[in-house]
Amino acid sequence: MQVVLLQDVSKLGKKGDVVNVTEGYARNFLFPRNLAAPASEGKLKEISIQKQTQAAKKKQQEEQARELAAKISNLTVIIKARVGEGGRLFGAISSKDIADALKAQHGYDVDKKKIVLKEPIKTLGDHKITIKIHPVAQADINVQVQAGE
Repeated sequence: MQVVLLQDVSKLGKKGDVVNVTEGYARNFLFPRNLAAPASEGKLKEISIQKQTQAAKKKQQEEQARELAAKISNLTVIIKARVGEGGRLFGAISSKDIADALKAQHGYDVDKKKIVLKEPIKTLGDHKITIKIHPVAQADINVQVQAGE
């Protein structure tokens, strides 16, 4: 019997897949739990429309991510921090500080989790930072740490 999965079912398939199962499994397990529905023409059409809209939405998100990456690449963000002896900072510059400075200085709102820091910045000077906006788009920015405050 062919059924369309309405939710992910382990060892069977993902939501929207059309799979063959035994009639008893479908009637006694999948249908009562609303995990699947019979594979009728209407249901198959509905699933194909949903997949098309999801693909279009994903493509639009990738396009927006590429545009944002192009806009913010090679920007310079200036962060002022308190400095001790030898040019060492009190504390460190974190990804949150970089995200806040990018928003304040250039108006781009980037999630702090997307900013890749190998280790927190603890020295003055220029540092090259990578921002992974989307799996298909990333941008490099310059962070200039200056003495201040």
